Amino acid sequence: MFESMYYGNSLQAWLIACGIFVGVLAALAIVRSLLLKKIKPRTRLREFVKVMVEHTRFLFLAIVAMSLASSVLKLPEVSPRLLRVFAAVVVLLQMAWWGHGGISFCVRQVTKARAQSDIGSVTTIRALGMLAKAMLWVMLGLSVVASFGIDVTALIAGLGIGGIAIALAVQNVVGDLFASVSIILDKPFLVGDFIKVGDQAGTVQRVGIKTTRLRSVSGEELVFGNGDLLGSRIRNYRKMTERRAVFTIGVEYGTPQELLRKVPQLIRGAIEAQNDTRVDRVHFSNYGDSALNFEAVYFVLKSEYNAYMDIQQAINFQIYDELSAAGIEIAFPTRTVVLRVDPSSQDAIAQGVIKLAKSVDVGAGAPRNGQEAGSTA
Repeated sequence: MFESMYYGNSLQAWLIACGIFVGVLAALAIVRSLLLKKIKPRTRLREFVKVMVEHTRFLFLAIVAMSLASSVLKLPEVSPRLLRVFAAVVVLLQMAWWGHGGISFCVRQVTKARAQSDIGSVTTIRALGMLAKAMLWVMLGLSVVASFGIDVTALIAGLGIGGIAIALAVQNVVGDLFASVSIILDKPFLVGDFIKVGDQAGTVQRVGIKTTRLRSVSGEELVFGNGDLLGSRIRNYRKMTERRAVFTIGVEYGTPQELLRKVPQLIRGAIEAQNDTRVDRVHFSNYGDSALNFEAVYFVLKSEYNAYMDIQQAINFQIYDELSAAGIEIAFPTRTVVLRVDPSSQDAIAQGVIKLAKSVDVGAGAPRNGQEAGSTA
C-alpha cells in the first residue's frame, strides 16, 4: 500500500512530506508562542524583537514548512514554479508585515519620547508613519505583480506621471508637509516656545502637517503655513539664556558736580542689589535738551519677561529713593522761551497800551483824565 503511486510519488513519500509539514509547522508555532511569552519588553531591542515576532504570520510559517516538506517529493515541472511564485508572494507579504510593525514601533517610540517636550509634533510624526506604511504597501504590490512575470515599467511610468500631476496640483500642501518634516528634524522651535515671526508673536500650541498654530499675547490664535513660517525670520525667546536691558535716567541741569558724580554709583548699586543680574556698564552718556542723561546696561540672568519686569521695577524704585535721599532731582522735559523787544518799538507799544486802557475805562463807565490814564498805563 505504501508503494502505491499518486501524482508521481508513493504514498509513503506523501506521508513523510505531510509529517514534515505538520512537524515543522507545529515546531515553528510553538517557538513563536514561547518567544511571545518569554520576551519581556524591558529594553527597546527586546520590544522590537517582540514586535517582529508578533507580526510573523501563520501563513509564512506554513510556507516554510511546505518548502521543507516538498523537498522529499518529485513534483512536475509546473508545480515547483507555481510553488516558488506562491512562496515569493507570501514572503513579500511577510516582509511587508515586518516593515509595517517596524514603522509602527518607531512611530510609537518617537511619539512617546516627544509626548512631554514636543506634543505638537506627535500628529505630524504619526502622519509621516502612515505615509511610510502606504509607500511600503505600494512597493509590495509592485513586487507581487513583478513576481508573476508582468512588466511593471509602464505601470511605474504611469504612476510617476500621475504623481507629478498630483504634486503640481497640491504643491502648496506638499511644500508645507516637507516644511513640517524640516521643523521636526531641525527643531527651530518646540511646542511651548514663545516665538516672534515678523510683527506677530505668540506661544507655539501645535505643529501640524500643514500649519503651525500660535497663541498670541492678546489671546487670539495665529495660524501660519509651515512653508511660510520657515521662509520667515523666527525669533525664539525660549532659547534666550539671559536678557539684555538698557535704560536712561536724566537729572536736572544745575545739579552740583559732586552729586552728579554719585549718580553712576547709585545706579550700579541699585542694579547689583537685585538677584539674577549682571551689570555691564553705567555712564554719563550725553547732554540732553532738558536733562543730563545717564545710560545703564545690565543683563537679567533669566529669560522670562515677567522676571525681567519685576527686576526693572525694583531697580526703578531703589534709584528713585536714593536720588531723592541724595537731593538729586530727576529732570522732566522743560523749555524756556525768551521774548526780546526792539527798543525802537517800545513807544508804539506804550501808546497801544494807553489806548487799550482808555477803551477799557470808557466801557466801564468811569471817566478819568489823561494823567490818571497815563499813570495807570
